[in-house]
Amino acid sequence: MIATLDRVAGRLAAASPEKLPDTLVPAGDEVCNYEYSYEDLFSERLRAASQPVTHLQVPLPPEYVNMSPAALDARIAAAKAALGTRLTILGHHYQRDAIIKFADARGDSFKLSQFAAERHESEYIVFCGVHFMAESADILSAPHQKVILPNMAAGCSMADMAPTDEVLDCWAQLADFFGPDHGIVPVTYMNSGAALKAFCGKNGGIVCTSSNARAVIEWALERGKKILFFPDQHLGRNTALAMGFSLEDTALWTPGKDLGGNADDALERATFILWKGHCSVHGRFKPEQVHEAHRRYPNVKVVVHPECVREVVALADCNGSTEYIIKVVTESPAGSVWAIGTEINLVNRLQKEQPDKTIFCLDPVICPCSTMYRIHPAYLAWALDNLVEDRSVNQIKVDGEVARWALVALERMLAIK
Repeated sequence: MIATLDRVAGRLAAASPEKLPDTLVPAGDEVCNYEYSYEDLFSERLRAASQPVTHLQVPLPPEYVNMSPAALDARIAAAKAALGTRLTILGHHYQRDAIIKFADARGDSFKLSQFAAERHESEYIVFCGVHFMAESADILSAPHQKVILPNMAAGCSMADMAPTDEVLDCWAQLADFFGPDHGIVPVTYMNSGAALKAFCGKNGGIVCTSSNARAVIEWALERGKKILFFPDQHLGRNTALAMGFSLEDTALWTPGKDLGGNADDALERATFILWKGHCSVHGRFKPEQVHEAHRRYPNVKVVVHPECVREVVALADCNGSTEYIIKVVTESPAGSVWAIGTEINLVNRLQKEQPDKTIFCLDPVICPCSTMYRIHPAYLAWALDNLVEDRSVNQIKVDGEVARWALVALERMLAIK
């Protein structure tokens, strides 16, 4: 691990302001301070769509584990050709290039789910992302389509920070505190399980993305007095501040504590009750990194994701969703200098595709989304080979009642212009 740090630090130190290093190799889990390792491929718990059970990824057959990158590429290409229009492969922006090159579409989670819903001719939708994304694709796709997640261990730490039972306990406490006419509208970020989307659908709530969070919150405040926003506290707080609310208008709900650890007057005053959840990757970006980027490149523009802490968002020139980051960087003139606060695979890809600009990641340690990283080409090859043999492995199927109510919350979001 020290060698990894030394390698990264050495390459950064050797880079002049005019010439950035080549694509950097992501550091390991200990350096990134993750709570779990992406090397532990077979034991991570994943919540089912509607019940707190575990799903384990079966170990890959040895032939896939030992296959060379070139052989895996050939295997994937052959299976994709054999399946033809029966197959659609979706690749999230945070996936490694070895996966993205086989994707029929790349985008953020909701854009890809929408794309899947439009591909009615495809019997199989292989979602190279994480579990909640595959759930959304299953909800939005046609009944005859099967959604496949190549590696069941590809979860989302943020989504797992809001277990359904803890959100239900929060909701019960709030109803008891404010009374049955509490006027609280639940808003869940797209980065959540299907059961929480269904909870919002049943209780007059809605889903949001990082692209439309403001419009969704405006919709919610037209229908209620307060908002319960989960699972990402930072997107909720940053959106509230951008809308003109103050920090005093927010309260942080810590699950497991009475009233989420809040005093009575704090809850009564708050318009936004924010769940104590966060993104492990975006939480790594710090104000000092923004200052360092300005020191090294006086003409730099800083763009960050709104899942970053508010201090970083306040220092950035602009902030927005993954799609927004891609758009603002891509549309900037040649010679532009960009420091980006988001996942490294996307930053590296922008750097490769736009060599006429200086593009680098704010975080010098270079930490990937460890759960996205679990979609290795070996898993994709294994899943596709099984589909060629008409075996559906790792199918994501959301319970019918859960899917019905989750769709209500998603359709409310889609209706917002």
